[in-house]
Amino acid sequence: MKKAVLIPDSFKGTMSSREICAIMAERIRAYYPQAEVVSIPVADGGEGSVDAFLSAVKGEKILLTVKGPYHEDIEAFYGLIDNGKTAIIEMAACAGLPLVGARLDPSKTTTYGVGQLMRDAAARGVRKIIVGLGGSATNDFGAGAAAAAGALFFDSQGVEFVPVGATLSKIAKIDTSGLRTVLDGIEIITMCDIDNPLCGENGAAYVFAPQKGADQQMVEVLDAELKAAAAVAKKELGIDVALLSGAGAAGGMGGGMVAFFNSKLQMGIETVLDTVNFDTVLRGADYVFTGEGKIDGQSLRGKVVIGVARRAQHQNVPVIAIVGDIGDNVEGAYNEGVCAIFSINRISQNFEENRKRCKNDLKLTIDNLLRFMRR
Repeated sequence: MKKAVLIPDSFKGTMSSREICAIMAERIRAYYPQAEVVSIPVADGGEGSVDAFLSAVKGEKILLTVKGPYHEDIEAFYGLIDNGKTAIIEMAACAGLPLVGARLDPSKTTTYGVGQLMRDAAARGVRKIIVGLGGSATNDFGAGAAAAAGALFFDSQGVEFVPVGATLSKIAKIDTSGLRTVLDGIEIITMCDIDNPLCGENGAAYVFAPQKGADQQMVEVLDAELKAAAAVAKKELGIDVALLSGAGAAGGMGGGMVAFFNSKLQMGIETVLDTVNFDTVLRGADYVFTGEGKIDGQSLRGKVVIGVARRAQHQNVPVIAIVGDIGDNVEGAYNEGVCAIFSINRISQNFEENRKRCKNDLKLTIDNLLRFMRR
């Protein structure tokens, strides 16, 4: 083996993508000391996305004081890569669930800080902003972020305000001209790996708000507020996101990114592959090692393993998936470019026990595979 590309997703709750890359790389170099090993940590847009990008392609971490979920001042960050031309923002850095602690209330929390990060990046001259959705404590349709970036929201009396989850229905007029000026000429990509619509039983409020602290009554209110926001966005901006796939991500911010920022919603792995120039990195590779915590029928929709395999297949580079669990209905993965799938679980036991030994089990699995490959 002369060249190996490592691009695993994290095994959530057990190992980060960077930890997996390190374990894989150590074993490969033990058997192939002269091999070129390229590590590309992957994150899905949630917590850790900035660090994953910076680790993969190098860059600069920008620290900034912005507003947190309850409009308090907090220290947040984003990443600059591509010689400062691209900003990587994870909304969890200033609107994430861990930031609210025990104060769970998605009717009051805001994404305002996300817009402040975007505005700061724009002022530094970036040409592209990638926003990762995931792990949010909010349900404000991304209106807070839009307000921070320059959009104006007015109620029926003409009074300007910053909407939150409980006040979206008060929006009567939207002026995005200031936002357009701030972000003029900047491409905005939103990493979004779910396909939930904005409203309804599969929407943002019903599916995700309970884990953010909403009871059934609040869920119903938040859903109605999102419906109202979508209606006024359609009327004022001419953009209908009510039924848009992915609009329900991050408390409706998926829809807000499209409505207010004219952003493209894109699968996280596609964004990662494009950003790290994966097609170029693949050249000359003998193998690609990828993986995720569990591969099953849902993975075939285009998560990390399948997204990587589809790209690698174009260059006829074999893809080996190292995963935690193997579920049912994975046979379709082989048609997408995956050559083999291996589980690191060496004995049958519960998750809590497996997580204690997962790093060593991964090491042993890779070692076993490399022994076979060297024969």
